Amino acid sequence: MRINQFIKKLTVPMKRRTMLKLLLSALALTGGSYLFLRQKLFGKYPANTRLARILKSPNYRDGIFQNLSPTTVTTKDASMVKILQKFIFKSKNFEPKAVIPSVKTDLRNLSAETPTIVWFGHSSYLIKSKKINILVDPVFSGNASPISFMVKAFEGTNTYGVDDMPEIDMLILSHDHYDHLDFQTITKLIPKIKKFYTALGVGEHLELWGVKPENIIEFDWMESHQISSDISLTATPARHFSGRSFARAKSLWVSFVLNIHGYRLFLGGDSGYDTHFKMIGSTFGPFDFALLENGQYNLAWHRIHTLPEETVQVAQDLNVKVFMPVHWGKFALAFHDWNEPMNDLKRYVEGKNLRMTTPMIGEPVVLDKVYPDKVWWNI
Repeated sequence: MRINQFIKKLTVPMKRRTMLKLLLSALALTGGSYLFLRQKLFGKYPANTRLARILKSPNYRDGIFQNLSPTTVTTKDASMVKILQKFIFKSKNFEPKAVIPSVKTDLRNLSAETPTIVWFGHSSYLIKSKKINILVDPVFSGNASPISFMVKAFEGTNTYGVDDMPEIDMLILSHDHYDHLDFQTITKLIPKIKKFYTALGVGEHLELWGVKPENIIEFDWMESHQISSDISLTATPARHFSGRSFARAKSLWVSFVLNIHGYRLFLGGDSGYDTHFKMIGSTFGPFDFALLENGQYNLAWHRIHTLPEETVQVAQDLNVKVFMPVHWGKFALAFHDWNEPMNDLKRYVEGKNLRMTTPMIGEPVVLDKVYPDKVWWNI
C-alpha cells in the first residue's frame, strides 16, 4: 500500500496527516538507503583482528586514518556554489568527442625481459617482468561508481577486461575508492589472483567479496614485504582519503615502491602534493620509473589530487628517470577538459630534465627500450 493511500484511511486531522506523511516518507527513504548501502559492492568496515591492528597504527587517530599533514578534502576557500556551477556549466570538451584509440596487446604471451607496463586507462595497468604478472587498481566494469549508469568509461577505453588478463601473481590496490577498487572486476578476477597486496583495512572488503584471508597482505605506511629474493614491495605515504559510503578514512591509502629484478618503480596511487614525495625520493630513490597521478583535479580539492605542475614537481622530488602519467583518459571525475591534464603536463615538462612516456591504452612501455611519446589525445 502506498503512503498516501495508507494515510487517507486514518481518521486524523489534516495537519497531523501531513506530519505523518512526512515522517513515513523519511522512514521509507532511510530504510531504502540502508538496504541500498547493505549491498556487497560497498564493502565493509574493518572489524575484529583487522581493527585491532588498525588501532595500533601510528597513522590512526580519533577513529580515522590521518594524513601526515593536516588535510581537508576541499580547501577552506572552496565554494560549493562554484563547484555546482562548474558541474552545470562544464566544458563541451568535458568528455572526448571521438573514440579513444588503443592498441590490442596479447597480454598472455607478452615477452618482458625488462619490466613492461601496459596501461588500461585511468589508474589500471599491468606490469610484467620476466614471468611475473602484477596488476594494479583494475577497473574493467565500464564505470567508476556504485551506480552503473554514472561515471561511465569513455568510448573506446573498455577494450581490455578480465578475460584478457593472464594469471596474476600480485594484485596491488592503492585504496578503496571506486575508480581504483571495483567490485565487479575483483570478484571476476579472484580465480586468476595468487596474492592481493593492499592498504591496511581494505582487506575487509576483499574478504567480504570472497578472497581468502591468507591471500591478502595489508600494509601500513613504511611496511615492506619480501615477495622473493629479487622482488619486494613497500607501502609509502600518500595525501588522500578513503571510503565507499558515508564514513571516510576507515581504511588507509598508500603509494608503493616496487623493487623487481633490479629495477625500482614508484606506483603513485592518488595523492595531493606534500613533503612525503621528497622523503620517498631520498629514502628509496632514485627510481627507474614512476606512475604518477595527473588528471581529475580541481583547485577546490587539490590537497588530495596533484595539479599538472605539481606532477612535474613530484617527478623531480622522487628523482625518477622516466615517468608515466595515469589517473586520466577513461573517466570524467572532475570538470576540466578531458585532455587538459596532458596538454598542461606536456607544457610544464618542457625545459625540465625529465623524460615522460605517454602510451595509448594497451601500448607497451618497455623499460630501457621503448618509451612511447606520441601526442595522441588531441582528437
